Amino acid sequence: MNRKRATVGALVLIASAALWWSRPSDSSAAPPSRAVSSTRAPPAAQPARTVAPKADAKRGVARRAAAGPVYAASWGSGADQLGRERPDEGNPLGPMSFTTDAKGRLLVLDGVNGRLVRRGADGSPDTLIDIDVINPEDIAVGEDGSIAVLDRFRDKSVALFDESGRPLGKLPLEGDGVPDVGSITSITVDGGDVYAEREHGPLVKLGSLSGQPAADRTEIPGRPSRDGLSFLNAGIIEAPAGRAYVSSVERATGNHRYTRELRLEAPLRQIHLLDTDQAGTVYFGAELERSETETSLIVVCLEALSGMPMGSVAVPANTLAEESFRDFVVLPGGGVLHALRTEQGVSYTRYDCE
Repeated sequence: MNRKRATVGALVLIASAALWWSRPSDSSAAPPSRAVSSTRAPPAAQPARTVAPKADAKRGVARRAAAGPVYAASWGSGADQLGRERPDEGNPLGPMSFTTDAKGRLLVLDGVNGRLVRRGADGSPDTLIDIDVINPEDIAVGEDGSIAVLDRFRDKSVALFDESGRPLGKLPLEGDGVPDVGSITSITVDGGDVYAEREHGPLVKLGSLSGQPAADRTEIPGRPSRDGLSFLNAGIIEAPAGRAYVSSVERATGNHRYTRELRLEAPLRQIHLLDTDQAGTVYFGAELERSETETSLIVVCLEALSGMPMGSVAVPANTLAEESFRDFVVLPGGGVLHALRTEQGVSYTRYDCE
């Protein structure tokens, strides 16, 4: 089961290529809570209506569809492979997470082989970085290339490395805001600080990328957008009816910017993605239940400051048993990478909203 899937709200393309949403609610309304896996309704919004999604070139949303994998690796321990374990007892394991850095390079958390695999923006070989992390589960990267790796259950810390892989220290997980390390669902780097997301909700400041623990474990109310303007929240209103919402809070003032109700064609099963690119464009990824045995994935792009849908793209769903923290990563300049696991290996393919 993908641990990231029961997360942050949902948005899905309906079969007619139209999308349902509500107009923004009154900006003076209180923002919803960050309990994004909740079925609680968001602040009141105007009745939903339907329109066809449109791309907006001013916000940098590309219209190119997937052109093939950026990087594909077979299973194994070689330099061009990624590790996989299928023990007789216990969960199957593969690469748990991946991300991109400010240079567009791909970093794959190859925990089975005890390393990070870094590839160029075009998928070309870059370097292998050995990491002394017993149970690595998630990864985040700072603007300077510094790397944060989550280990919830063995070291109970976030291990820090510089761009070359030199250890910088560790940030403990347990403490104010994190009563149970098992409640951490991802890590995020915002500026020079490392945050732990608690139960797909608020983010707790752990410390700096240099390894200095936070003297005051402050919280932020949602996922920070990369343009520095917003905190994002989302949640499921009524999964069987395919109803969800997304909400944005102005970072500078804390004012509620918008909340949109999203009405989907099929029941909403799991949520995979809530993030932005550097222009602030919001990316949602979600899983729809098409039948008892079939699901589908969709990524939809939303305009940063209004939440207006701008385009979407269909993505193949993972069906293998290997656990992961992330199946999607938003690229700095726009578009997403999706990790697809098969019996042959893993492929990382770029998709852009159309």
